[in-house]
Amino acid sequence: MVTAAQQHTAPGPQAPRTFPEGFLWGSATASYQIEGAAAEDGRKPSIWDTYARTPGRVRNGDTGDIATDHYHRWREDVALMADLGIGAYRFSLAWPRIQPTGRGPAEQKGLDFYRRLVDELLDKGIQPVATLYHWDLPQELEDAGGWPERATAERFAEYAALAADALGDRVKTWTTLNEPWCSAFLGYGSGVHAPGRTDPVDALRAAHHLNLAHGLAVQALRDRVPADAQCSVTLNIHHVRPLTGDDADTDAVRRIDALANRVFTGPMLRGAYPEDLLKDTATLTDWSFVRDGDLRQIRQPLDFLGVNYYTPTLVSRADGSGTHTSDGHGRSAHSPWPAADEVAFHQPPGETTAMGWAVDPSGLYDLLGRLAADFPGLPLVITENGAAFDDYADPSGNVNDPARISYLRGHLAAVHQAIADGADVRGYFLWSLLDNFEWGYGYSKRFGAVYVDYPTGTRIPKASARWYSGVARTGVLPGA
Repeated sequence: MVTAAQQHTAPGPQAPRTFPEGFLWGSATASYQIEGAAAEDGRKPSIWDTYARTPGRVRNGDTGDIATDHYHRWREDVALMADLGIGAYRFSLAWPRIQPTGRGPAEQKGLDFYRRLVDELLDKGIQPVATLYHWDLPQELEDAGGWPERATAERFAEYAALAADALGDRVKTWTTLNEPWCSAFLGYGSGVHAPGRTDPVDALRAAHHLNLAHGLAVQALRDRVPADAQCSVTLNIHHVRPLTGDDADTDAVRRIDALANRVFTGPMLRGAYPEDLLKDTATLTDWSFVRDGDLRQIRQPLDFLGVNYYTPTLVSRADGSGTHTSDGHGRSAHSPWPAADEVAFHQPPGETTAMGWAVDPSGLYDLLGRLAADFPGLPLVITENGAAFDDYADPSGNVNDPARISYLRGHLAAVHQAIADGADVRGYFLWSLLDNFEWGYGYSKRFGAVYVDYPTGTRIPKASARWYSGVARTGVLPGA
């Protein structure tokens, strides 16, 4: 562990850098953030429909009812990807579009949408990478208790089987969950994400049942997809640093690392919850919701680990100078960190994005090095990395975003250096393909490489999209 003052700085970009042959270059989106068509072709509400329609939950009262209208403009969006030379597209399937109530048979109109999308991607030479869950739980399952209940994990396995039966002959890369930390701890702890509940024990229960859902879904996929298909999970691994070198700050890192990272990597990749996590949270729960056999079900062989990274996390022992609301995940009177009230969060130094997140490529470099050391033999893929800035179209219709190009250049240089230093990183997915509904921030934050004029739906590739296109087509990161 290093302090903020001692952090390793990944070398800045100098000469052009060539990535390994076969390195996968892609971009990513999520269903609720882009699809719209919230009540079409049998789709029923998800927890995000309900949450966004609740006054005061989302900035400006924005919802994903229309989003970027990808459900109707998918062919245009695939053509954009092809024009940019993107080799892979990571998208999520909307559970309530495929299985509207979270139970029973599939809605064929929903599956047909994804069949058309996948066929178009393949026709354009773009590899489809399907995520089963990017936070849009069918509302009826939440009404029955949501992720804190074991039954939700069992329903997820049934949904995974439906998706695999329909798309397994064409989709060769599958991801079970996207950022289960957000689903559990922002959804059921701090309440800044759907469904907006604020119970720390429910957050821990949700984390376990998301772990179980992952394991059961991998088994369902393996039973149905071809042997050469790949299965993975995507985690937003927090790169946690201590504010100082004091032992108390180092222990704060340990505590947050357990809640942010090892609560998932422990059972998924090692077959056990960390002992320090169980001890830290013993005042809240005895973890009796973990049943015999669960850990064996959760730990399933993976073909790679998806890693989402945006910014590092800086913590200390609480002394009144920090707060749990400064963790970068949204402000709430309730903490997303169960039994960690003695930990304070601090704004890392330096330049920030429109989200207020520190721009720090060294965090990605250090994180990849740690994962390579902790889980040797497990390939890594950067499944999300990007930044929001206050983009706008100028009078000539161009969107120039030099800050995003700088962000991407620095982070790709960090990835390249990590590979050179031994990390087995196989690909990089830019977040996001399109400006879109940014959860609790509504449409106020723009992460896209492609600008979306929301009133008209017009797509305008930003300067960063053309820059990234050059990298994706050649596999070469240009010099500064």
